[in-house]
Amino acid sequence: MATKKAVKKVVATESVSQRILATARDLIYREGARAVGVDRIVAESGVAKMSLYRWFPSKDDLIAAVLLEEQARVLRVWDKNMEKFAGQPLQQLRAQFESLAYAIGQPGYRGCAFLNAAMAFADDTHPARAVVLKFKQELTRRFTALAISIGAKDPEALAAQLNLLVDGAHASGQVLGKQGPSSQLLAMVDLAIAMQLPKPN
Repeated sequence: MATKKAVKKVVATESVSQRILATARDLIYREGARAVGVDRIVAESGVAKMSLYRWFPSKDDLIAAVLLEEQARVLRVWDKNMEKFAGQPLQQLRAQFESLAYAIGQPGYRGCAFLNAAMAFADDTHPARAVVLKFKQELTRRFTALAISIGAKDPEALAAQLNLLVDGAHASGQVLGKQGPSSQLLAMVDLAIAMQLPKPN
């Protein structure tokens, strides 16, 4: 059985890693992965550089960890929408885009963390690129499953179209905000879905 001292030590070390991740995520999202150095993250998180490297052997590893945290956050929102509209796949699908539209309209919105990372690191062997690829594959899988559930004529095509709308909304929202073309996101989603549904007799 773990002692109180051991438990406190675990909690303390976990809080250090979470503080590093939270600081890195905020800085990288606001200013870009290449613009933010390890020394800046150390200074603003208030941890020793040795502590950072104990958890994250390199800056590249830290960036990948930040993206994994963001992936978990995005998928929690997705799962919450799925639970809210359980048994209603059409509403489940639309809810994902309502959440995206809401995010784009928030102060401090700086686009998609995954697309930002993909643009920052052209090398396919960079750890961040691997996280981005797996995340996009997971989104495709989820969109395809919902497309099948709503009876889409071509679920794979609809999933591809929805992915494109996600990326386009993020890119437009980052530059022009919620009043730009991303304001048409939900209308475009509804159109893409309607074109894939069988026409009533």
